[in-house]
Amino acid sequence: MSVPRVPDAGPHLNSRIVSRVSTRSVDPADRIDFWEEYNRQALVGLTCSSYSPDGLLAAQTNLLLGGLRLAEITGNEHVIERTPRSCQDLPKDSVFVSLLTTGQAVFFHEGGCLTVRAGDLVLYDTRRSYLFGFPTAMRQLLVDIPREVFAERCTPGDLTAPLLLGRDAAARALESVLADWAAGRGCQDPVQTEATVLDLVRTLAAPRLGDPSTLPAASSRLAMARAHIDRHLSDPDLSTERVAEALGVSTRHLSRIFQPSGVTPARHILDQRLSRAREQLGDPAFRHLTVAEIAHHWGFASQAHFTRVFGSRFGHTPGEIRPRAKDRPTG
Repeated sequence: MSVPRVPDAGPHLNSRIVSRVSTRSVDPADRIDFWEEYNRQALVGLTCSSYSPDGLLAAQTNLLLGGLRLAEITGNEHVIERTPRSCQDLPKDSVFVSLLTTGQAVFFHEGGCLTVRAGDLVLYDTRRSYLFGFPTAMRQLLVDIPREVFAERCTPGDLTAPLLLGRDAAARALESVLADWAAGRGCQDPVQTEATVLDLVRTLAAPRLGDPSTLPAASSRLAMARAHIDRHLSDPDLSTERVAEALGVSTRHLSRIFQPSGVTPARHILDQRLSRAREQLGDPAFRHLTVAEIAHHWGFASQAHFTRVFGSRFGHTPGEIRPRAKDRPTG
């Protein structure tokens, strides 16, 4: 079966996109074959089953992430399986890092079964058979790490069984980095982002694979700090001290962590708040909110302070970028 390579039409950088497909335009009777063939070419050989009366409704975007691949996958209820026969006939020598962002799943492997919830990470070896079942609508971000890269950059320990990783600071940071890259918001160089992803996977996996002394690399610490800030931007009490406390470091050490980024932690917090506020101010969906309400939502104590720092940062007032509408309340 010939699988079309659909060019990106969204906000991603063109150089990131490898391919994008959806089964919605495929005849329902052909969707399973289409999905299996696409995955064989783009990701990994597997078999698929759908238990929905609508058939398989799934979409996948594959992106470059330095020397890695990132797949963003959405779908309705379905099951994928990499059988022993698939492992033999369609070899793949990688470690997959699967982040389930929406839905729930079960992961069967030769040693048992894992229950996976939204926010969980699963690391598994594509040389070993597995079954991934999704009983609800799902969204997944999946990193394909070649085995030699995993052994060199993450941990040399053999992944004899899948690892279900919790929601600690490193896991949340990895989720933030992958989500930003999939949405086209990743501002880092691809090589830097790849290094951050591998450092975070190392931080998560190495202690579970025989290296309990592993400490987070500098890029991991920075990613964890940024992820914590992103989750608490609307908290007016967010500060350098709060971020340092969350990471278990001193404020001086936090400043050293941010040094490679060229900004201080406090400046990063302010820049992120201003950027998020600017996005909402320019979005017609938020035109019912006043400038004061948007400023307050993103942690600014007063509209006057927000207007002053906004003008200093962007060269115009908050009101000047608001969409024109007769029914928009004034702020």
